[in-house]
Amino acid sequence: MGSPVSDEDEVFPIYTSKLIGNYPNPFNPETTIRFSVATEGNVIINVYNVKGQKVKNLVNGDYNTGMHSIIWNGLSDNGQMSGAGVYFYQMFTNDNVDVKRMLLLK
Repeated sequence: MGSPVSDEDEVFPIYTSKLIGNYPNPFNPETTIRFSVATEGNVIINVYNVKGQKVKNLVNGDYNTGMHSIIWNGLSDNGQMSGAGVYFYQMFTNDNVDVKRMLLLK
């Protein structure tokens, strides 16, 4: 006789490439940005000010399928502390572009 048959299917998570959000928001001095990746490949996440100027490149590299996170400590690419205000973070993947808003308080 063979193995018993199960009526339970294996569950495999289905990921989409998107920004999940950041926590805490508003934040001071740092926030954790969560994101998911649908297919293995290059991921870029940048932070922009309200004028659309790039403040910080947080991620630029290959990521596996699944959930990931990165911490932004409020510093710009040149090492300066960013001022209080609204910032946008944008994620670029092979199959999607997503943007969300966050608030840095002082």
